[in-house]
Amino acid sequence: MRHGEVANPDGILYGRLPGYHLSELGRKMADRVAEHLAPRDVTHVCASPLERAQETATPIAKAHGLDLATDERLIEAENIFQGKTFGVGDGALRKPDNWKYLVNPFRPSWGEPYVDQVVRMMGALNAAKDRARGHEAVLVSHQLPIWIVRSYVEKRRLWHDPRKRQCTLASLTTFTYLGDKIVSVGYSEPAIDLVPAHLRAGARPQKGKGTAQGKAFGA
Repeated sequence: MRHGEVANPDGILYGRLPGYHLSELGRKMADRVAEHLAPRDVTHVCASPLERAQETATPIAKAHGLDLATDERLIEAENIFQGKTFGVGDGALRKPDNWKYLVNPFRPSWGEPYVDQVVRMMGALNAAKDRARGHEAVLVSHQLPIWIVRSYVEKRRLWHDPRKRQCTLASLTTFTYLGDKIVSVGYSEPAIDLVPAHLRAGARPQKGKGTAQGKAFGA
């Protein structure tokens, strides 16, 4: 699961920075998904250590009477632009000193290598599979790592156009195992009616500040 909407009034790429919590709308998203998953056979709930992921996972764990586990491997991807505003025509991209970080979109040159994200996310998936074998597990992570591991499993190239990621706020990307092998991948959006249109999968980020305008950076 990707976490819910974050309170980000300054519109920065918050990445792994501490102190970024769910907005009121984000908490509603988390509650909605918890209700959606309540009938499921969930025996393990685990989240990235970042506050927004922990807060998203908490109502899900509570609905199943489970303690919430934490896995560092589910954390957001590293990014050199963390803590800065980021966009075409404003923020960090206007500064020539930052252009050197944009030379290789295949690695990528501005942050954690895609291959490294695959390794850690597959490790987290397999650990959860073993923990909940015969049942279901819910892992709460972040858009880029979720999309990268899905791309790997579905045998797509890892470099991509960020605007085309299918990983909306509070969405569920489901990996089904047969034994130790992933046999299918699913995707659903149980809180889609709560997600502003410009933050849905495939939408272009809009200029502006605050959660109402909603730069979906570092998500």
